[in-house]
Amino acid sequence: MITQEVVRKIRNIVGKEHTLDSDLDRFGYSYDSSFVPLFPANMPDLVVRPRTTEEVAEVMKIAYDNAIPVTARGTASGRTGGSIPLKGGIVLCLDRMTSVTELDQKNMMITVEAGVRTGDIYNLCAQKGLFYPPDPASFKFSTIGGNIAEDAGGMRAVKYGVTHNFVMGLEVVLADGRIIKTGGKSIKNVTGYNMTQLIVGSEGTLGIVTKAILRLIPMPKFRNTLLLMFATLDGACDTIHQMLQAGIVPASAELMDRTCLKAIAKNRKFDFPETVQACIVTEVDGSEEYEIKKQAEQIEKIANVNGVVEIRIAQTAQEADDLWAIRRALSPAVGALAPDRISEDISVPRNEFPEIVRRIRTIVNKYNLDFAVYGHAGDGNLHPSILCDMSDPEQAKVVHKAVDEVFAATLELGGTLSGEHGIGITKQNYLKDALGEAGVDVLKSIKKALDPKGILNPGKVWPEEEAIHD
Repeated sequence: MITQEVVRKIRNIVGKEHTLDSDLDRFGYSYDSSFVPLFPANMPDLVVRPRTTEEVAEVMKIAYDNAIPVTARGTASGRTGGSIPLKGGIVLCLDRMTSVTELDQKNMMITVEAGVRTGDIYNLCAQKGLFYPPDPASFKFSTIGGNIAEDAGGMRAVKYGVTHNFVMGLEVVLADGRIIKTGGKSIKNVTGYNMTQLIVGSEGTLGIVTKAILRLIPMPKFRNTLLLMFATLDGACDTIHQMLQAGIVPASAELMDRTCLKAIAKNRKFDFPETVQACIVTEVDGSEEYEIKKQAEQIEKIANVNGVVEIRIAQTAQEADDLWAIRRALSPAVGALAPDRISEDISVPRNEFPEIVRRIRTIVNKYNLDFAVYGHAGDGNLHPSILCDMSDPEQAKVVHKAVDEVFAATLELGGTLSGEHGIGITKQNYLKDALGEAGVDVLKSIKKALDPKGILNPGKVWPEEEAIHD
């Protein structure tokens, strides 16, 4: 429990209106966008909404002195429970930290606070002819702090990479309230350990990111968006594989199976032929218009070899937006197909993408489960979704078995447990399978060094029995 004296001290730092302790307020910070509901609600004891790095630091000093758990939070768009306060304590919500400190056009970098929304960064840079490529599906409302904590990916990762490829430097508040700055604007920097990349993807367990320096690139002048519909799922997978082998690196290459298409058609005007079993939405971009047209022609030729049924090419920017709206509407549309949805975030080497799709299909069919498959096929990041009713004990049992086998198949193919959503609370028990005991021991040593009392986002990443304690 947090004492009234602690509450008084924190209110003196951030203000009474930004220190929330009512039942209703606290409940609003007890969940995120993950697919596994937790009952009863994991309510924090106190919600704190600081405005500056210095306020974050002062709050962390109090939390450290009193061994109070602290869970950092943005807009709670995470999929693995990363911002759920499992141990109560303080939720440190950074949604007031929304300043863009600098847009440095000469160095093509932007410095922003943790609460700035990813879509706002994209739009601001685009006005200056600059491009911030990472685009998680939640980019319109997710914050850059959360993107950094989870190392978010998105649809453009196949060509441009994920969040960590664009983070040049960070301002971080440590567990004891000390403030460090990592990296910077220098392109080359091998001074000491690479703390920037250590913090990226650490899920709030090593420090609290309050500010970031992000690398930008010139905005591509030309784009071409295509929607390709196939008679088989294998044909769609093979098309993407052959595109990459032919030297075509699309900005995005998104795969959706027939279940996904049917889900979208229920919610918006979208027609597709009866023979279609899968589709790809892909985009090519670049600085020369003729190159874009040539790549689109090559894609058509490859698709024709693999049983394409229909090809739609956007003729205007609005048509391109409409095609991408189909993909961005996918997650909630699929989620509406069943009482529950167990959606995973696996990643395999790109050449293994068709094989992992086949194995997943075999696994779920063995247990007679409904499923949908979609994902960032161009970079091997897949989101298989098992559609089920977890209130049925028998079905819940086989769902867990299917998930176990999906993870085992992923690791067997040289893949990993998460491509962009993180470990959080949903994949803890598989960590040793992925990293080995020695690998996990090293990570735990780092955690112990930076957070000796284990107050930063406790209960995440590590299985509960292996949590770090004072």
